[in-house]
Amino acid sequence: MSNIYHQRRSELLEQLPNDSLAIVAGYQQKVRSKNIKYHFRQDNDFLYLTGFDEPDAIAILVKGDVNQYLLFCRPKDPAQEVSFGARAGVEGAVAIHGADKAFTVAEFEQTLLLLLQQVNTLYIGDELGRFSSQLISWVNQQRHHCSFDTPKRFTSIKPLAEVLHSKRVVKSRDELAKIRSAVYASTAGHKAVMQACKPGINERELSSLFDFTIAKHGCNDVAYPSIVAGGNNACCLHYEENCCELVNGQMLLIDAGGEFEYYAADITRSYPVNGRFSPEQKVIYKLVLKALDQAIEKVCPGAAWNSLYETCMQVMAEGLKELGLLSGSIDEIMENESYKRFTVHKTGHWLGMDVHDVGPYHNNKGQFRTLEPNMVFTIEPGIYIPLDATDVPEAYRGMGIRIEDDILVTHNGYENLSVDVPRSIEEIEAFMAN
Repeated sequence: MSNIYHQRRSELLEQLPNDSLAIVAGYQQKVRSKNIKYHFRQDNDFLYLTGFDEPDAIAILVKGDVNQYLLFCRPKDPAQEVSFGARAGVEGAVAIHGADKAFTVAEFEQTLLLLLQQVNTLYIGDELGRFSSQLISWVNQQRHHCSFDTPKRFTSIKPLAEVLHSKRVVKSRDELAKIRSAVYASTAGHKAVMQACKPGINERELSSLFDFTIAKHGCNDVAYPSIVAGGNNACCLHYEENCCELVNGQMLLIDAGGEFEYYAADITRSYPVNGRFSPEQKVIYKLVLKALDQAIEKVCPGAAWNSLYETCMQVMAEGLKELGLLSGSIDEIMENESYKRFTVHKTGHWLGMDVHDVGPYHNNKGQFRTLEPNMVFTIEPGIYIPLDATDVPEAYRGMGIRIEDDILVTHNGYENLSVDVPRSIEEIEAFMAN
């Protein structure tokens, strides 16, 4: 595995100018309450480049005549390791994790200041602003403290994300394998929830069942807080309370994905709590599924990213007009975007180590990016009709329907990674009846 991280660092350094260095800050352990800590999760950029999964670590990548990878980490501490687990220490940072040199975290600033005397550009990857208050002081240190007749070094500061995040959009074979494992586990989780769903069950029970099922398939966490939303709760896009009892006649929207070795799945399904669609639920569901399927059919190398959203909006706008929920001609509806009252959100995002994965959606000319093989993303159209939409027929109110699949761009088209979670009305009703 260390070869993967070495390759990624080498490819990144090739993109940096000579006489530059990059700081990549890992995450720190966070306190939940008093002496109880949250389960630690590493910063994705840091892990992507180092594979080092301990708190408080920092990496420096130096681009020069000889490239270097320096890793700063916690020292070995037998007493702490008895209580909280083993540490790699400085020795393990070199022997196990492939650092050219390793230091304790306490040595970071002194080492950095010496390196900054030799570089013209500092790239910073520090998602949480761990060092934001110190950057200017660091880059000014040399010229503020050297003698008057010593050449001054004016070092510029640039975001590492500008270089790194574009690379993370296209996935390697190893990354695709992990995403597939996350989707496989999540598929099992969604199926378990779908079969357990019934009137009277609490959203929390279904959320816990999803967690239990993905754990059996190798996931140690969810990729994001699960949304298990019955009835009108589904009209809150990021509903996370998961605390209400499901009622006969409601729709359930579940947006949930497991995380497998730091890689995410993100799947949404919507279905009736009692297992049988009402006529009104059926017509809205078919409309959302039609939008999703037509957008998926657009996926191929060279397709523009925005074409997927535009396809979903066109299909749903036409359907909402036919139902009488939107008025005016279809041209007027598209021009004034009145469909947004019920469609609310965009219809997809990159998927990877972050569930809303990093990377630009536009090229350097400001145009929407075109799709390439081994990109992975979601497509997730939805229609939301809250209870307070009193101008809409009552049978449609209190309903949020979103369907989301995880899509891989192949050399010839696409692969729907999450297609095994029942998605047609016939599949859902048959599956829930078993």
